[in-house]
Amino acid sequence: MVERYGFAVHQITALFMVTLVANMIAAPLLGRAVSFFGERAALIVEYAGLLVIFLLYAGLYLFDWGVGMAAFLYVANHVFFALALAIKTYFQKIADPADIAPTAAVAFTINHIAAVFLPAVLGYVWLSSPMIVFVAAAMMAAISLGLSLLVPRHPEAGNETLLGRRGITVAAPINPLIK
Repeated sequence: MVERYGFAVHQITALFMVTLVANMIAAPLLGRAVSFFGERAALIVEYAGLLVIFLLYAGLYLFDWGVGMAAFLYVANHVFFALALAIKTYFQKIADPADIAPTAAVAFTINHIAAVFLPAVLGYVWLSSPMIVFVAAAMMAAISLGLSLLVPRHPEAGNETLLGRRGITVAAPINPLIK
């Protein structure tokens, strides 16, 4: 926003405040939606929404859209990120309580590595083409969307993924008579 549209400090602060208020309003509604529709639906909506938002961010550079569109995408982006709570509730439903702490520690470490590595690499890419950064983010969202399709409607221990279940098999025999 600063680089592309020349936002001043007070404008960035106002955008942060709008985002904060939008999340304060949306977060409880999104929490109820996750509870009602389930983690699978929430993750599909989150990653599909982020995929569209990141492609539209790329469109800011390709089509030279205005500051209003950029501000809207920024707020919408953060609202969609609030649906990430579905990952935590999914994990709580499928995990053995004894595994939660060590798994959270590993996840924290992996996220920390990504939080250092990706900005450094994508910062260099940004210097040549900000649009490529958003296309890369859209590809990551598309991969996450594909993985979210593997989450069962009612996850629990023993029912963690749709892989291997009827209809989605990893290696099914071509001839049904061969077992």
